[in-house]
Amino acid sequence: MRSRTIPPAAIAVNRPAAIGPVVVSVPHAGRLYPPEILTAARVGQADLERLEDSWCDLIAAGAVGAGATVVHGLWARAVADCNRGEGQMAPGEVAMPLRAQFSVPGRKERAGLGVVPTRLADCGPLWKKPIDQAALQWRLDSFHRPYHAALADALAAARDRFGYAILLDLHSMPTIPIGQPGHGATIVVGDHFGVTAGGWLVDLVLAAAAGLDEPVSRNQPYAGGHIIRTHGNPGQAVHAVQIEIDRRLYLGADRVPDRARVASMARWLAGLVGAAGQARPLPDAMIQAAE
Repeated sequence: MRSRTIPPAAIAVNRPAAIGPVVVSVPHAGRLYPPEILTAARVGQADLERLEDSWCDLIAAGAVGAGATVVHGLWARAVADCNRGEGQMAPGEVAMPLRAQFSVPGRKERAGLGVVPTRLADCGPLWKKPIDQAALQWRLDSFHRPYHAALADALAAARDRFGYAILLDLHSMPTIPIGQPGHGATIVVGDHFGVTAGGWLVDLVLAAAAGLDEPVSRNQPYAGGHIIRTHGNPGQAVHAVQIEIDRRLYLGADRVPDRARVASMARWLAGLVGAAGQARPLPDAMIQAAE
């Protein structure tokens, strides 16, 4: 009987000894490239790695010790982007039979940054052929759906135990260019313009970010993607924010982690997790959740 290669796990869920109300999501820092992905690619792995939020999982290293459950995507973003919805693709990026279901693409999808990334600047198409039904389903079933199921389970467990849950969705970003909203900020806190989290949590995260003596922006240019829009629901006592960190704060040349700066940012996030875990939703937020 032929032996079959067992693929590595697509996600990891790390739980603290004493569970708290905070869940940390790290969807874009995966560095595992399944053989199916490398075979399908028309570019080298080094180009696919440009999609990664390089090494930002290292910033979450102390979050479990601070009481957070950490859900970490181990497979690379090139497989599927967990911060995009299943319907977020441009019709021209998929095989003809799929085009009708992707009929209203937004700016990111038109740029090739849909639920399956398909293009990058200076690379052209990433895949040898358009994404067909089998490829799309494999990517969703193997990675995207399990990731969201793990987040939903962790948040439900936290809310059942504490009466509310907090999601911190961690990302890294390139430096915001001149002329773009938010230029100058090295940390961006997104709550989808007040939709995904109570103001008490946003204020707490903004204050913690300002404590780094770094410029902070709210919702500009990143208001928060599919993850916080899907799981954040203050009316149901689940509060979610997206945190974008400029890679210069923890990486050196050639996107290599700077040990001292990574350690500093990890301490910062652990402190934020601890503070968020001790916070309590304001009474009006709790009343709204109960209605």
